[in-house]
Amino acid sequence: MTIDFSRGLFGRLREAAGPVWTDYVGHPFVRQLGAGTLPEASFRRFLTQDYLFLIHFARAYGLSVYKSGSLSELRAAAGGLQAILDEIPLHVGYCAGWGISEEEMAAEPEAPETITYTRFVIDTGHAGDLLDLTVALMPCVAGYAEIGQRLIGDPATVLEGNPYGAWIRNYESVAYEDSVNAALDKLEELGRRRGAEARFEDLARIFTRASALEAAFWQMGLNAAPEAK
Repeated sequence: MTIDFSRGLFGRLREAAGPVWTDYVGHPFVRQLGAGTLPEASFRRFLTQDYLFLIHFARAYGLSVYKSGSLSELRAAAGGLQAILDEIPLHVGYCAGWGISEEEMAAEPEAPETITYTRFVIDTGHAGDLLDLTVALMPCVAGYAEIGQRLIGDPATVLEGNPYGAWIRNYESVAYEDSVNAALDKLEELGRRRGAEARFEDLARIFTRASALEAAFWQMGLNAAPEAK
């Protein structure tokens, strides 16, 4: 992938997050995933909670539809919602390969980290406008892409024989790269229309908090296997 994560409003938010961002994209969970040394218990915990996470992120995108103020914003928000809804069955299919059924995932209690992160995003959307909500969503939207780009470009990453190699390769497709670039472009356009420059400090606080909660989500997975910490 060749996404420029330093560009525009996203790049400024990412820079403002400083070590919080680097702790997220370079978390030990991610490094162990790339090396193929992550305990299976940690990955299975992540997969199960990620299913619950996606459901609440679909709700957040549904809120972004409501928060839209123009037809173009409605279309962009509806496209984001549909993308999440399309991703859920793909996630379910991948989890089936690990012997985890959708019924099991649906019955799993939400981890405190899952609740804290997803409700933060939804609460941000309720309290603010579409730009606030979009900024809260971006660490997930673009962060996973940066993680994938870093892993795929790192000579230390093991792909062949790595039980997590297929998961890593999900993030190297052209279609995925195009979708992330489109999301960055939409954020830039939305920021221009909704006064991001004057609101930058508040937006940076939202982005940094969401990035910290992403790192906590990784740690939640890691904590499922204490030896992996």
